[in-house]
Amino acid sequence: MLHAIAYFILTLFWLFYYLMKMPENNNYKWKFFYISVLVIVFGMLIEVLQGTLTSYRQPDWADILANSIGVLVAFLFCILFLNYLKRIKQKINLFL
Repeated sequence: MLHAIAYFILTLFWLFYYLMKMPENNNYKWKFFYISVLVIVFGMLIEVLQGTLTSYRQPDWADILANSIGVLVAFLFCILFLNYLKRIKQKINLFL
């Protein structure tokens, strides 16, 4: 559960960062998908490295699954609320 929450938050930060930096006419859904895949690959890489570089940690498929579920939930959250997030971005840009 902690892995899913951690990767949910990590993915949300990356997706919000991308949303704030890119212009309005950008295709967010494909870029969100691309970022989500990169975060999943990052989680897999961390699992492999902890099994190969340390003697006290083991890679675990359940951790990879939990990481991926957290990323998937963050991706779906951002896709479902994309219009709302764009409105928030416009309000923030007006404030700044």
